[in-house]
Amino acid sequence: QSKRKWFCVILARPYKSSQSGAAAGGGGSTWCGSVRGETKMSQQAANGDRCRAKVLTVETMNPNVKRVEYAVRGPIVQRAVQLEKELKQGAKKPFTEVIKANIGDAHAMGQKPITFFRQVLALCAYPALLEEEKFPEDAKQRARRILAACGGHSIGAYSASQGIECIRQDVSRYIEKRDGGIPSNPDNIYLSTGASDAIVTMLKLLVCGEGRQRTGVMISIPQYPLYSAALADLAAVQINYYLDEDKSWSLDVAELRRSLNAAREHCNPRVLCIINPGNPTGQVQSRQCIEDVIRFAKEERLFLMADEVYQDNVYAEGCKFHSFKKVLFEMGPEYSSTVEMASFHSTSKCFMGECGFRGGYMEVINMDPAVKAQLIKLVSVRLCPPVPGQALMDLVVNPPQPDEPSYTTFVKEKTAVLAALAEKASITEQAFNTMPGFTCNPVQGAMYTFPRISIPQKAIDKAKELGQVPDMFYCMKLLEEEGICLVPGSGFGQRDGTFHFRMTILPPTEKLKIVLQRIKDFHLRFTQEFS
Repeated sequence: QSKRKWFCVILARPYKSSQSGAAAGGGGSTWCGSVRGETKMSQQAANGDRCRAKVLTVETMNPNVKRVEYAVRGPIVQRAVQLEKELKQGAKKPFTEVIKANIGDAHAMGQKPITFFRQVLALCAYPALLEEEKFPEDAKQRARRILAACGGHSIGAYSASQGIECIRQDVSRYIEKRDGGIPSNPDNIYLSTGASDAIVTMLKLLVCGEGRQRTGVMISIPQYPLYSAALADLAAVQINYYLDEDKSWSLDVAELRRSLNAAREHCNPRVLCIINPGNPTGQVQSRQCIEDVIRFAKEERLFLMADEVYQDNVYAEGCKFHSFKKVLFEMGPEYSSTVEMASFHSTSKCFMGECGFRGGYMEVINMDPAVKAQLIKLVSVRLCPPVPGQALMDLVVNPPQPDEPSYTTFVKEKTAVLAALAEKASITEQAFNTMPGFTCNPVQGAMYTFPRISIPQKAIDKAKELGQVPDMFYCMKLLEEEGICLVPGSGFGQRDGTFHFRMTILPPTEKLKIVLQRIKDFHLRFTQEFS
């Protein structure tokens, strides 16, 4: 009987049995009813409460994680998903679909995959298809080569942590060809889970120190929120430098120097991050600008991180993509042998748009061999990047050649994708610049437009009343009334007193025109409501 009651105390709330005395012969001498028993029960209850309390709470979790913000998938996107569910359940809205123009997800916006890429990936995923005649021979050859480099001839096997060797070799050859013959060493290539993974990995290596010696990382404003999120997670110091909106979001070394000097009062600036072509601003840096940045990095002993995932997305006349590595080496040994740099590329952007495969690479330049050993150790912790993503990266850097059967179709599809993006970049810029209350710089490259919008003072006051920043209030209202999901400029950073939003140019041309018209109609209503 005592054991039974002890069992009850552990598994249930402590209680006093009304029948305990009779069960034990009366007189209140039972374990549950005694003073000693009551004391034990109270102690057990307290212990039970402690056991039931959550180990992980918002108060006890990593405080750095709470500081992380990622606007591209923030509250507006969460509301957009909710609205989609409501529409499916038959809810009546002023719109029939939610258009997510918040993120550079090309295939989600209707872009078709490149045929050759998917053929080779299908062959790698299901090698029995190699016996099928419907697949071209060059696709089969690529698949056989990739499978031969995989453990057990399967893309389901782990690879080397740095990536499959023959793919790293192909990446090196691609870089050499892109940069006019400047050598690239496969040992300096690290395949990654998209470019984001490599960027965060590099930041982990770079961040150190405490107090005023804590690493400071210079990022452009507006910026891609991956950078601010990663810096918050690593408890690094974010150093903002502003792009010049009045000069098509250009980068000025004088602004870099101002930002650097101010930051040295409270941290140790060690890293300079550049996004070219720009996200969210769409600018393409001139060669002269890149040279100036490299000189600045050398003078100030900064590690350069060159985010070049949009390198094929250049649309504006007179603009051209110049890789930081190419310019660095063409500046001569004074720079090419001393400036430390990492550059990044991905399968998610350009003409591929293969975001879900999470393929990417990083090339490091002038890295200390001892640090490279630590880098290999760090990437080994996550075993390897996704092998299908590695395979796709191989196809991006080693596409069909002119003498191969898939070449004509490949070139046709690639050209069509890039031409459509260039057309939509022009349509978007022109449309915004004819709307009252909008100003929009040329979309020289990448996949986004970042127009400046005027917001009436009454709307600003209403936003403050609701605890929102004004462009968040604007974008949320646009979503609720028109079903268009955009990201407020405050999520990327902007100068005080200015308001923007980022919109991708990826929707099909006709749908893009509808989106632009609905934004115009909304803005007119919004302005009238709060004027």
